[in-house]
Amino acid sequence: MTARPGSTLSASPIALEERFGAANYLPLPVVLTRGEGVYLWGDDGKRYLDMMSAYSAVSFGHGHPRLVEALIAQARQLAMTSRAFHSDRLGPFLQRLCMLTGMDRALPMNSGAEAVETALKAARKWGYTVKGIAEERAQVIVAGNNFAGRTTTLVGFSSEAQYRSGFGPFTPGFLIVPFGDAAALEAAITPDTCAFLVEPIQGEAGIVVPPAGYLRAVREICTRHNVLMICDEIQTGLGRTGKLLACDHEGVRPDGLTLGKALGGGLLPVSAFLAREDVMAVFKPGDHGSTFGGNPLAAAVGDAALQVLVDERLAERAASRGELLMERLHALAHPAIVAIRGKGLLVGVEIDPAFATARRVCEGLMREGVLTKDTHGTVVRLAPPLVIGAREIDEAVAALDRVIRALA
Repeated sequence: MTARPGSTLSASPIALEERFGAANYLPLPVVLTRGEGVYLWGDDGKRYLDMMSAYSAVSFGHGHPRLVEALIAQARQLAMTSRAFHSDRLGPFLQRLCMLTGMDRALPMNSGAEAVETALKAARKWGYTVKGIAEERAQVIVAGNNFAGRTTTLVGFSSEAQYRSGFGPFTPGFLIVPFGDAAALEAAITPDTCAFLVEPIQGEAGIVVPPAGYLRAVREICTRHNVLMICDEIQTGLGRTGKLLACDHEGVRPDGLTLGKALGGGLLPVSAFLAREDVMAVFKPGDHGSTFGGNPLAAAVGDAALQVLVDERLAERAASRGELLMERLHALAHPAIVAIRGKGLLVGVEIDPAFATARRVCEGLMREGVLTKDTHGTVVRLAPPLVIGAREIDEAVAALDRVIRALA
């Protein structure tokens, strides 16, 4: 690259991002260079406790030895082929994924947004070919304050104004109902409704947990009206909430399921849409695809990630560590804390905006050696790798206590 007169290629990493990158993120002012387990290191050598784990993408911790080994071994053997051919890694990965989740079939993709887009395509085609909805009339119901991704279709049914502003016109065929209100869902269903897409716990909305029995009620309503129940477990799935899937807390099996983030072991983007037989059967060769979805490298890492999840009993670990985290947080009893919500190791601490913004709290935590991010300016996320220990939980909560007291 040839530098323009007056420019420099030796500027700091932050300055280079600000100069050459789009301003679609507002990162904390820290430059990370290394990670191991639950810790990250900055370019100044300072160690930080990771209490965000990349929105659950690093659920297994940074650089898990078994996952890195699987990545390196497969990369040396065969990293990428087109889905125009078979590979020896994809079939075993899909088998393990389906057997673990109890779903009939899986369609591999890359990002979480792609998995949700795949689910929507499947739901609409199922509505036309199986349920008998008239062409171009299929409707999908979604929950308010949802977050499914950043494609134009997905932000089109967001209730967050900023996510939509300037990006229309949007794809029609979506209806929003209040999250946690099963009666509102039932009232919204028409003969043209093909699916209800819902997060069992809303992460981006501020770690919002629905009322007890909500998912069971949704399951009964969807079954009675012949509507697909599709659970978006991209952030909550694979042990994060103390169960394999968050819908397992109410013993609910959806008709369709999206997974991602942790499925790539913190090393690669790996996602999947899983569904029962008749839903997945709507896809014929040429209907849908992805250049990188299901490549041998992704399949090998995803397969290893599922094995680690089971072998190390990480869902059970998230349940016990989550109880400890909640106990320690409630013990703070500080008036600046409005609410503490979550399940397992997916917890949101809501800060009274009259006291401080959650961003200021996160900046204070950074100075204390703890990294995480706020959401909507009021909630501090605490969602560490599932391998976190009791000592590290105490370390994070003590740092939060110091920050809140200092701001007061």
